[in-house]
Amino acid sequence: MSSHESQKRWKSKLSNNRDWRLDIFRYGCVLAVCVIILRLFVLQVLDHGFYEALASGQHEIFQELYPERGTIYVHDLKDETQTALATNQQLAFVYADPRLVKNPEETAQKIGDVFDYTDEEVDALRDRLDQPEDPYEPIERKVSDNILSEIEELNLSGIAYVRETSRYYPEPDLGGHVVGFVGSDEGGNLAGRYGIEGYFENILAGTPGYLRSERDIAGRMITLGEHSIQSAVDGADIVLTLDRTIQYVTCMKLKEKVAEFGAQGGSVVILEPETGRVLAMCGAPDYDPNVYFEAEFIDDFNNPVIFDAYEPGSIFKPMTMAAALDTEAVTPATTFEDTGSAMVEGWPKPIGNAEGKVYGVVDMTTVLEQSINTGMIFSMRETGQDVFVDYVKKFGFGDLTGIELETESAGDISSLDQASEVFVATASFGQGILVTPLQIAAAYAAIANGGILPRPYIIDEIRYDDGTVDIHTSSEVRRVIQEKTSRLLGAMLVSVIEHGHGAKAGVSGYYIAGKTGTAQVARQDGIGYDPDATIGSFAGFGPVDDPKFVMVVRIDRPQGVQWAESTAAPLFGEIAAFLLQYFEVAPTRSVE
Repeated sequence: MSSHESQKRWKSKLSNNRDWRLDIFRYGCVLAVCVIILRLFVLQVLDHGFYEALASGQHEIFQELYPERGTIYVHDLKDETQTALATNQQLAFVYADPRLVKNPEETAQKIGDVFDYTDEEVDALRDRLDQPEDPYEPIERKVSDNILSEIEELNLSGIAYVRETSRYYPEPDLGGHVVGFVGSDEGGNLAGRYGIEGYFENILAGTPGYLRSERDIAGRMITLGEHSIQSAVDGADIVLTLDRTIQYVTCMKLKEKVAEFGAQGGSVVILEPETGRVLAMCGAPDYDPNVYFEAEFIDDFNNPVIFDAYEPGSIFKPMTMAAALDTEAVTPATTFEDTGSAMVEGWPKPIGNAEGKVYGVVDMTTVLEQSINTGMIFSMRETGQDVFVDYVKKFGFGDLTGIELETESAGDISSLDQASEVFVATASFGQGILVTPLQIAAAYAAIANGGILPRPYIIDEIRYDDGTVDIHTSSEVRRVIQEKTSRLLGAMLVSVIEHGHGAKAGVSGYYIAGKTGTAQVARQDGIGYDPDATIGSFAGFGPVDDPKFVMVVRIDRPQGVQWAESTAAPLFGEIAAFLLQYFEVAPTRSVE
């Protein structure tokens, strides 16, 4: 091969090598451009929200991440206006933008002086502030205006604040037991406790957002790393069935009566008989949710209407009579001879009437009027032990009502499963079993509602952040007694007020049905009952021909007064008179 040909081949090979390298360079440039375009797409489109918040400042980031807790409302049934029972107020949330902090150590020390930080806490804050790529570090929440003024006077670069929502209860007199409160959980996080706040914590709290980003080994955010922002979803608003006016009047009257009788406490619950809507629910003594931490005992937070199960006494007797009437074991005119006491299987001593009274031959209406224990035992025996127990369970005793509130108790009727007659005999007049005022109210609602047991409910609406509304409506649990039975029993309970121990619960111009109950209180230091303690109750509804309300009143351990006809019955009568006027129900008889 000539030198000329060799040189020509070498030039051709060199040209081919240059073409190959040029192709690699070209493809590399195209790939780099594609990567840049893809990255720009991610930054400008997919991560647009993140960088928009980052560029606009810390305030927008805070708003993106933290949801606002929902508001709890009550109605005014007269004009359908709504009033907040629980809402949010603005306190300061102090935060840092480390990108703007000039001297992390000095800044941390000054902030630590204001908030009384320990040396370890100051050091930890300094480390968090010494992150030049980090846009957000929280410092303190729920900062008062006085402390905030001290922070502002320091004029520290990179330290700012926003007004953070804090829970506020503008009308504490409307019932802390119902609304509950927002307090710290075991981990120090704020969460709803008791009442509506506790039961609906997840719904009211909303869903927090998040800010996610890659960080280097020193904990600094990598600007071009993977990151994303998810906006928060605000909590839902809840509208209660409570009527603001009825709730206020009821709670105030209960508070006055508890004070008047020097009672240990008390409770009132008012239902709409046909639907089971809770119109009022009050406990005394109550607590202010704004300063819940001032409560002396943790039991103070329990709602007595749904939590404090007790032996109901004679207000349970209409349930016994309902079973006897419904099975046609007795009629209102059925008679029996009372000798003052009755022997029952499983108990060595005779069971007697209150105050040892003897009534002779009486009918079933008189048994209710005079609240005769032996008459209840007679009615239970005529009905049959097993059938009686079945009716007690059908009325809902021993089960949760399902009310949308924290800490509801199911009571205790387990003694009725015992074979011995003594347990059902004492239960027939309201002893030896435990029930809640709400269970009693629902049972009386069944009597007032033609025999159908309604499910009590306290939520009208739940309004979600996306605009959807969950409307709660009434529901029936079951038919307990026949409609004919409910009418007969209603008339007998009117006679209790007209001619029996419930006279002070009556309202002039109206036929009101109801029953007193003076329950004994079990001893805490042994077997038997405390001779110096009673619980007075009154349960009833009205007007009997078209009931607008069912109410249960309970006064715990009144001082100087033994019988419910002097404590619970008058309170029932006062509230009933107000309700009839509020509902604009015209009198159906002459007004005395």
